[in-house]
Amino acid sequence: MSDTEIQALITLIDDPDEVVYHQVRDRIISLGEPVVPVLERAWEVDDLGDLFRDRIEDILHTIHLDIVRRRLVAWKESGCEDLLEGALIISRYRYPEVDEQKVKARLASIRQDIWLELNDHLTAFEKIRVFNHIFFQVHGFKGDRRNYHAPQNSYINEVIDTRKGNPLSLSIIYQVIAEDLGLPLRGVNLPNHFVLAYLDESGPGGTESQTGNVLFYVNAFSQGDVLGRNEIIEFLEKLKVEPRPSFFEPCSNLEIVRRQLNNLANSYEKQGDSDRASDLNSLRDMLGATNDPIVDDQL
Repeated sequence: MSDTEIQALITLIDDPDEVVYHQVRDRIISLGEPVVPVLERAWEVDDLGDLFRDRIEDILHTIHLDIVRRRLVAWKESGCEDLLEGALIISRYRYPEVDEQKVKARLASIRQDIWLELNDHLTAFEKIRVFNHIFFQVHGFKGDRRNYHAPQNSYINEVIDTRKGNPLSLSIIYQVIAEDLGLPLRGVNLPNHFVLAYLDESGPGGTESQTGNVLFYVNAFSQGDVLGRNEIIEFLEKLKVEPRPSFFEPCSNLEIVRRQLNNLANSYEKQGDSDRASDLNSLRDMLGATNDPIVDDQL
């Protein structure tokens, strides 16, 4: 469709006839991502009314949601190997124009600072101590305890900008940097919390083994505190939750991104934004069911 034809369609957006409007809306949405800049320019025209702007915002939201949905499907079908990619797809739900290269450059800078302090002679615990010093003290990341349930704490680009996040978002960033450094850290899905497991590379099956191969756990929400298995058990006892194997073992990137979506849906629900909560629940459900429903409503 030519630019002239698109412009002609856009002029009909504020048609008082609902039937006409919905036909126009469906046609514009079918054009997908290429029509977004044209709609954004139309929204900025000063002499157009609220109805026109409201309808453009609705159309843009629908197009952006569809883009996120398609990218998530492609990420899932590709094997979910790139955790950062999955997390950035979620950021595009709220921030369609997020600068992914800027995010990656900032992560690369943190990674470089940590790499300069690491060497092969350090023990696993010493490597984490170095990582924690650079990540938390030098770069200033910390858990946001004041606005714990705020949606911005779940968007990776926001967390990197503010240096504040929830247990899951901080763990995602921690894991992404660790993977680039060759450190065997993987996320662990706990109820009410999320931590990282440092895997024993010398154990049976190396980092591929998911059972009985964890040296210790790292709590990214509490400045990288190192935890043992007994402390995880004590945490579960306080919650009155029966321990299960999945609470001690690494989870998949798919499960991490699914939980990220679930956290956001719950955050918007707490704010009374049922529309966004519904969007995010639908994206979460598209990724499939979890094996552990007990963690579904937790950060």
